[in-house]
Amino acid sequence: MAQANGFSNGATQCVSVSFLHLSSHSPLLAVKKATGQSVAVVNGEEITSGELNDAMSNDQTLAGASTKDARVAELQRLVDRKLLVQQARKDGIDKSPEFINRQRRANDELLISMLVSKRVNTSQLPSADEISKFEASRPEMFGNREIWTLQQIIYPLPQKADVTAKLNAAKNLDEIAQALTSAGVQFQRESKKIDTAVFPHSVYTQIAGMPAGEPFIVPGPGKAIANVVSARDPAPLSADQARALALNAMKREQVNKVVQDRVKSLRTGAKIEYQPGFAPPPSK
Repeated sequence: MAQANGFSNGATQCVSVSFLHLSSHSPLLAVKKATGQSVAVVNGEEITSGELNDAMSNDQTLAGASTKDARVAELQRLVDRKLLVQQARKDGIDKSPEFINRQRRANDELLISMLVSKRVNTSQLPSADEISKFEASRPEMFGNREIWTLQQIIYPLPQKADVTAKLNAAKNLDEIAQALTSAGVQFQRESKKIDTAVFPHSVYTQIAGMPAGEPFIVPGPGKAIANVVSARDPAPLSADQARALALNAMKREQVNKVVQDRVKSLRTGAKIEYQPGFAPPPSK
């Protein structure tokens, strides 16, 4: 949908205001009006044509609407948003510690995203040979892509080392269940399907090389999940699907490498001081 750069009078909206006459000799107070780059003024706060264009370009619900109707609809959404923002400020939300922390985090993420976009060259596509080599190096995403059915046992992390040792030595899920039952640890069984494309390559390689029926344990916060692959269903991709997936994956890896290299370089020249007890352990 083409973006509109100009706005007719019909697409603008003025908020009526009252002029305050301080005295018979005092000038009228200046009041913002919806003219020029300002397409609307809400309680004295402007909505600019740039804001409206940006909002329209990111609103997928406007697909198929005429340019004029899209402008009017999107402008009303911006007016509603402006009113809500003004109310939030009246309620003092913008002064709360939670807002300040979340705003700082959002600003940081936006700055990092724009820094990465500036440094990563996404306009130059990899060659057909590079794409083929990447696909060959990721069988879990392409040539050997499968949907696995996992039989799972979910349990809280044991507190005793001997119980953990028995779980790690188990050769099947029944032995996992027996070890948990003997230790008085409650657990639940579940079944789950998972696409091998979501596995990191090193994890996939490790699981794919395990003997059939042998469990792998995934620890998490306060609990762990013991898994056994009970079924493997092929999930082949068309050539076009594979190419699109490869391009996206290669772009992500490029971005991650840029970020890691840049952080490593910045840390070398940075002065970082920690409060006692907060510093990371010394590098080995």
